[in-house]
Amino acid sequence: MTLTIDHVTKSYGSFRAVDDVSFTVAPGRIFGFLGTNGAGKTTTMRMILDIFRPDSGTIAWNGRPTRDVPRAAFGYLPEERGLYPKMPVDSQLLFIAQLYGAGKREASAALDEWLERLGVTENRNKRVEQLSKGNQQKIQFLAAILHDPDILILDEPFSGLDPVNADQMKRAFLTMRDRGKTIIFSTHQLDDAEELCHDVAIIHRGGLMIAGDVGSVRRSTGHQVVRFGVSGNPELPWLQELEGVTVSRQREDAVELAVPDEETARDVLREAVRRDLPVTQFDISYPSLNEVFLSLVQGPPEARASPAGAPARQLVPAAG
Repeated sequence: MTLTIDHVTKSYGSFRAVDDVSFTVAPGRIFGFLGTNGAGKTTTMRMILDIFRPDSGTIAWNGRPTRDVPRAAFGYLPEERGLYPKMPVDSQLLFIAQLYGAGKREASAALDEWLERLGVTENRNKRVEQLSKGNQQKIQFLAAILHDPDILILDEPFSGLDPVNADQMKRAFLTMRDRGKTIIFSTHQLDDAEELCHDVAIIHRGGLMIAGDVGSVRRSTGHQVVRFGVSGNPELPWLQELEGVTVSRQREDAVELAVPDEETARDVLREAVRRDLPVTQFDISYPSLNEVFLSLVQGPPEARASPAGAPARQLVPAAG
């Protein structure tokens, strides 16, 4: 079952929050919806859930408008807390699961499993208001999954989590994926998306900048990144003289270079050897999602000019 967002637009008065956005989410995959705060991520996710309706365009799950899909097919973790603060964790989660139509026995078994998985079993009889922000976020996640939905819509799920809790949440994502669930999560932390996602879409100021599988998005800049380090970190002005090489970032132990291809990258290494320099690091890779995002919204390293209004680029479809 594929989720299809097709030319969706949503305005509030004169402000266009989402502007002609289209992408697809393939079943059984983790999809990252990426952008800064205020980019239009939450509005789009709420339209998927039929909390808001688009001014134009369509949203469908397996060809069926999402407004006609049973609500129990979706699990939703909102960015803001949506729990009863004075209600105990276990009775609250069972209550919510049964509202979605889950049987009490099945929901109870799922609750026992997930409390253990997320390391919060000792909190099951506590009131939500007694929990830390990180544990409240875990309980909010459980409220989204206990009824066994087909598709999860998770808005900033890592918000407020320390590294240990974030790692537990990531492993929960992978478990749900392995059970055949489709997961869409929004974030402005692009490293999380690069670690977890099969496919991503980057949105900026309401407009879709690019969408596709992570590998295609990382290759979309048309250049590669070389991390080049020399013992003692001597001055390397000669790098600027090599054709096709742009110094994009100076790190403490290495310099990052933008190059058009591997042959140009090898020119850097050959020149270092010719100069008899003690090379300590030489790695060739594609830009990270964070670097792709900066390139899209601010321009390439040598320019950093905003491409506001530039058309979106749809790469390899998510279903691929």
